[in-house]
Amino acid sequence: MIAGLSPLTGLYAAFVMAFVTSIFGGRPGMISGATGAIAVVIVSLAKDFGVEYVFAAVVLSGIIQMLAGFLKLGKLMRLVPHPVIFGFVNGLAIIIFMSQLDQFKDPDGNWLTGTTLFILLGLVITTMLIIWLLPKLSRAVPASLVAILFILGLTYFLGIDTKTVGDIASVKGGFPPFHIPAIPINWETFMIILPYAGIMAGVGLIESLLTLNIVDEITNI
Repeated sequence: MIAGLSPLTGLYAAFVMAFVTSIFGGRPGMISGATGAIAVVIVSLAKDFGVEYVFAAVVLSGIIQMLAGFLKLGKLMRLVPHPVIFGFVNGLAIIIFMSQLDQFKDPDGNWLTGTTLFILLGLVITTMLIIWLLPKLSRAVPASLVAILFILGLTYFLGIDTKTVGDIASVKGGFPPFHIPAIPINWETFMIILPYAGIMAGVGLIESLLTLNIVDEITNI
């Protein structure tokens, strides 16, 4: 944790971005939220200049994305070849998979063995089977939601000791009240937040548009 900053600082801005995009944007099959790349930028900005500059950068990144929409710059994604799009999506899948491997390690960083490993593998495989098989029977309820509730009930009623979110990181804290960022309104401030806002806006637009192409092909919308 950076001295003087809450460990949830980056999540504050991420929550605002996800909340706004979920209301005013999005498509069926897409999830709106802050990516790891944006989180890295937010943490860097908060460390160097403070939380208020993070809020200002998020606002500016939103304005940049709106301008990109008004100028219809999304059509430039047609120039991206399909192999690049599939490589991008597969890369995200690999990154997510690699990040989950830490769940198979104990607090000392050693790989799990014995009964603990078999229990975890059983829960993972059960979850994947529910997500894969349930849509073949019915799509009335999201398969992922059913898998979460089923595994939750299974671990609770059978008393299975599993790692929770609280074991990984603290989830305590609250979101800041809505307010205008308390920063100097001048050219110097603008030049400070512009690079960060540009990166966040660019990452969000590129990842969303590339993913959107895949969603269009899958849903035929």
